[in-house]
Amino acid sequence: MTFFTAKKPAKFEGPKSKKELAFRYYDKKKKVLGKTMGEHLRFAMCWWHSTCWPGSDPFGGDTFLRPWHHTTDEMGAARQKADVMFDAMDLTGIDFFTFHDRDIAPEGSTLKESNANVTAIANYIEKKMAKQKKKLLWGTANMFSHRRFMAGAASNPDPDVFAWCAAQVKHALDVTKGLGGANYVMWGGREGYETLLNTNIGRELEQAKRFLALVIEYKHKIGFKGPILIEPKPQEPTKHQYDYDVATIYSLINSLGAQKDVKMNIEQNHAILAGHTFEHEIALASALGVFGSIDLNRGDYQSGWDTDQFIVNVPELTLAVLEILRAGGFTTGGMNFDAKIRRQSLDPDDLLHAHVGSMDACARALLAAAAIIEDGTFQGMVDERYAGWTKPQNKAMLAGKESLEKIAARVEKNNINPKPNSGRQERLENLINRFI
Repeated sequence: MTFFTAKKPAKFEGPKSKKELAFRYYDKKKKVLGKTMGEHLRFAMCWWHSTCWPGSDPFGGDTFLRPWHHTTDEMGAARQKADVMFDAMDLTGIDFFTFHDRDIAPEGSTLKESNANVTAIANYIEKKMAKQKKKLLWGTANMFSHRRFMAGAASNPDPDVFAWCAAQVKHALDVTKGLGGANYVMWGGREGYETLLNTNIGRELEQAKRFLALVIEYKHKIGFKGPILIEPKPQEPTKHQYDYDVATIYSLINSLGAQKDVKMNIEQNHAILAGHTFEHEIALASALGVFGSIDLNRGDYQSGWDTDQFIVNVPELTLAVLEILRAGGFTTGGMNFDAKIRRQSLDPDDLLHAHVGSMDACARALLAAAAIIEDGTFQGMVDERYAGWTKPQNKAMLAGKESLEKIAARVEKNNINPKPNSGRQERLENLINRFI
């Protein structure tokens, strides 16, 4: 552990601890609602923001100046990044990690060379996983950074780009399976368009649909057991994204009848940019039967951009975790820190503090959400609002046992005249706040 100043892993020390790099609420083995905190939260560290981002922004260059950012030995740098990643996971007690293929290894002059680089580093990672007992939450392919993807990946007007993407995803899925990945993420990043003047929306949507079908077919062919995850992403970098939000992506999944194979990887920052809340997207995915995993970060509410900050807002997190618990919790998914430290946070240990602080915030949210569920008052008030649907005649309406004419006749015969009931929103908000 030569990169970080900290040499000992962060430990749970309780709320009164004065130590900076310590957990006050995240006690990994503490049982909550029958599972440990570690099993509930399934934290993952992402490769791209943790080791690849150099601290640049649209108006300024690199600020971090990490030793692997400026070297001609690209494969040596890739191994060094892997060493730092696994050290960071050890120091924070995180069990899982995530990556894009271009995060872990440099791109070559040909796809064959690129794949060889990824395979070589994946073999290096596999040995570290076995030694340090870490697991892969998901892998994916970077099909947005290179200029060939400027008009999209699967939705690109050029069929050669579509074919390239098929080959790149095939290899990334093979590598993910080889490393025991629990999921595989589909995220083109630039699947959208800038202007209708040069775009055939119908054709591009059919391409995206066919591409997903190919990936699902190959997943079964190689025996990959985990789900394919699609990550909703609105607006940026293209003006109109085809993967805008949960509802938009569900229409694509549903058109293929692929609900068993494809789930959602939901991000707070993306939910806000789509005009939703984090908890809305989780709840909707759960209601549609496609909730899978989350990317954990926060956006800046004063900025219409994907700022990817570490999330520390406990009230917001509590509502999100509450929806995760109501959805049955994670199965193959988890909480991936798709978040980056600010470009002025130059110290290597800042990366550790960012993860530990956000993990603690998640733990506080879990404890609050579990207490809300155990108390039962919140769910009782929601159930009471829908209690009328438990009556036999109302169940019959939803079960298709009554025609429109029969329902209308029953309303007239029984002189049904509904009177509004209070939604009691303020009482519910006050109730939630008592647990936070």
